[in-house]
Amino acid sequence: MAPKHRENPIITKLESNEFKSIFTDELKSLVSLFNKHGYEIRICGGAVRDLIMGMKPKDLDFATTATPDEMKDMFSAENIRMINTRGEKHGTITPRINNKENFEVTTLRIDVVTDGRHAEVQYTTDWLLDANRRDLTINSMFLGLDGSVYDYFYGYDDLEKRRVAFVGNATTRIQEDYLRILRYFRFYGRIALTPDAHEELTLEAIRENLNGLHGISGERIWVELKKILEGNFAGEIMQTIIECGLSPYIGLPQNPNVEELKAVWKRSQKLNLHGITLLVTLIRSEEQVLNLHTRLKLSAYERDLALFLVAHRGPKLSSKDPLLPYQQLLIKSKSKQNHTKEWIIEVLKYNNSPFLQKFIEWNVPKFPVNGAMLKEEGVESGRIMGCVLNELKEFWADNDFDLNAEELLKEIPRIVNSLENKKNRK
Repeated sequence: MAPKHRENPIITKLESNEFKSIFTDELKSLVSLFNKHGYEIRICGGAVRDLIMGMKPKDLDFATTATPDEMKDMFSAENIRMINTRGEKHGTITPRINNKENFEVTTLRIDVVTDGRHAEVQYTTDWLLDANRRDLTINSMFLGLDGSVYDYFYGYDDLEKRRVAFVGNATTRIQEDYLRILRYFRFYGRIALTPDAHEELTLEAIRENLNGLHGISGERIWVELKKILEGNFAGEIMQTIIECGLSPYIGLPQNPNVEELKAVWKRSQKLNLHGITLLVTLIRSEEQVLNLHTRLKLSAYERDLALFLVAHRGPKLSSKDPLLPYQQLLIKSKSKQNHTKEWIIEVLKYNNSPFLQKFIEWNVPKFPVNGAMLKEEGVESGRIMGCVLNELKEFWADNDFDLNAEELLKEIPRIVNSLENKKNRK
């Protein structure tokens, strides 16, 4: 039985420029096809929410009363190509209209059996039942192609109040898919006007169902968590997430460094921090970074950024130029130079450095020595030449990039001797 809902769900009609702007020739063709064959089709999900809020949606998703087989028959009869057949098991068919635009159209459905991650579905022609299986009221609305907004569960009202609430019973919705815990916090950041207007009943349902997150893959968790970390009120929402007890389920230590999170968020929240940069405030050591990576399956870039931040976020002192240690760090790095520069920028953001812009604008000086010069000096090609070049580059950086080629080449005998001594000691 559906929770409290409107008997007549049509509550308003959109006539905004944003709504009118979605009607490409391809969309008009799609709609006329469904009308011709006697099936209803409406926009669903986030696009409805965005249009109501006066924003043009990035993507359009559609729901229909037609089953996947009925859609396939219809598109085949009209000689319309279908792509991405993987979605069919979820009831989604993707026609390519005019060989120009793809549309994902999903049959209305109800979840018959759920295990907290996946659901067995049954198709339906009842829009109310489909709305009832969605996570949040603000995501449960439909939009007719005539502009009619269909809102069974008062999502429109919640959107006006900037309220984020589950459809019906929060515990029931969460137990259908435990990732909805993190989706709640992500949409809170997108919709709410203040950082601390969570409803206690919602937080209680979250706290009581944390264990279900054990069964959710790290990749799915990280997709949601990264959006939280890079969204509105990220610092405050992360504090709420930690207070609710999520830390061990999302790869964080049992006692995250909340004080560091608060300090960095207070000083750097306007600097467009990378999600990893804010997350690392909660972590104290490289070991904890690797534990985080094991749980969330970060990309190599994200893992290395986290390790770099932990290693270099502390103060770097210089009697000459405060930026010099970071410039030297960039030149000496064994990683890709463009990556290292991005990581140093995140370190400077982390510390709200007054020299951030100066570093961003700094042009890396050209290293004055190359392999041909070393060859002329008698250095063998291959690994030894690479080692000598690296040592020369570090020496050049340590001397504030002031030495010319002639001065650097004089250092070759010392460097070669040092490398041979190291090799003999092994």
